[in-house]
Amino acid sequence: MTRHALPYRAPSEEAVAAGPWSLVTEDGEVPLPSALPDWDYHMDLQLRSSVRVDLDRVRAESGLAGDAALALAAVWTATGSNLSGPAQHERMTGDGTVTVDLDVLLRGSDLGGLLLLDTVLVLAERHTHSRPSAPRRAGSVLWSRRDEVRLQGDAPQFPMAVIDFARTSFPDRAAWHLQISGSLESATMGSLLLLVNEKNTVTATAFENAGRPRPLDSVVLSAVYADAARSMIEYALDSDDFADDAGFPEGSLGATLSSLFDRLFPDQSITDVRLRRSGSSALFASDLQAAVKIFEVPG
Repeated sequence: MTRHALPYRAPSEEAVAAGPWSLVTEDGEVPLPSALPDWDYHMDLQLRSSVRVDLDRVRAESGLAGDAALALAAVWTATGSNLSGPAQHERMTGDGTVTVDLDVLLRGSDLGGLLLLDTVLVLAERHTHSRPSAPRRAGSVLWSRRDEVRLQGDAPQFPMAVIDFARTSFPDRAAWHLQISGSLESATMGSLLLLVNEKNTVTATAFENAGRPRPLDSVVLSAVYADAARSMIEYALDSDDFADDAGFPEGSLGATLSSLFDRLFPDQSITDVRLRRSGSSALFASDLQAAVKIFEVPG
């Protein structure tokens, strides 16, 4: 639970009891982990939690009238896509203790990076018949809790589509292609697109099984991510605007490339890495292989 110094009265921690989030899988529900390293943009997330609210105690300790309407809401934010939205909203009236079951489905195409789950209890509507120190405005937060799940590790993540390369200008026998466009100031979600050739069944199947990859799938995914990281880093190094002292807006392509560079080349300057690449492109390719830990099994 998150506590803030509010300009109005709020209930004690004991008035609201929230259970942990669980992840719904093919094998049933499991506790939601702090990270999902095998997640990709094709993987939707179904999450469940239960919150017990003592309505009488919340109202009394907040200085609200006995008939004040409350609402419990779950809101999600994804740092990778820079998107957010409401997951579930339940209005609560009456009295006594009520339990709200939260069951939300988040589309993988909307997610990425760090997933923030905020569960909040708020005043549902403006209330004027309360004590002077009580909350009055609709939406006033009485209780909140934030949970975090990291959806991507060192491997770059981006929107993807499975298509028939025979209908495009790409070589028919190519397995994948990372499309990068726009300036470094452009939004990441509109600048990156991983295209997978549906006729290459080995690669297409690997992405279908990304949630529970077989050994062959893991090898293929590792190769794709390594190649994507190479393409992204080289795209960055080819831009004069990509420099050590550059600053990019949050959610922009430049910020994404800077984050990837820092993970792959910690404690190294962009200038030094650019010079090493210009001096020997073959050696630089090997440096990238080592940095992305290609074919390594996570320990």
